[in-house]
Amino acid sequence: MEINKNTDRKELYGDLILSTKNWELFLAPSQTYLGTSVLRLKRDCEGLRSINTEEWCELKSVIKLIELNYMKTFDLTLFNWACADNASFREDSVENHSIHWHIHPRYKNPIVFNGLKFEDKEFGYPPQPKKTDLSDKFRKSIIVLIRKNF
Repeated sequence: MEINKNTDRKELYGDLILSTKNWELFLAPSQTYLGTSVLRLKRDCEGLRSINTEEWCELKSVIKLIELNYMKTFDLTLFNWACADNASFREDSVENHSIHWHIHPRYKNPIVFNGLKFEDKEFGYPPQPKKTDLSDKFRKSIIVLIRKNF
């Protein structure tokens, strides 16, 4: 099944923040951990073994950009990065093999952003797959600030 790149990609990954030659950075749909994002390789790829040298080199630069930006944008303590391809193998999957990283900024102390308090109750443990929805206006304010700091 072919995905509608405008609709389904937003549902899967969230709102586009940044696009490079090989990678796309999205603000994830759930914001349990403020700034949670998805970094996606722009092409279908069978696994990490199939990422080419150019993509790996750019990935290193993009990771550095993201981490420095998010450290400047939010008062975070550390990052949890996870790469999984589980969704590609579900029967109802609309995407082929899409290599992507889930980026979870983690906070030792609560943070207030635009008047809303975010508390990382699982700090020191793996991030939990809880759903925290925010209004489109609130999400846009996060994206604007991230883009401003790039």
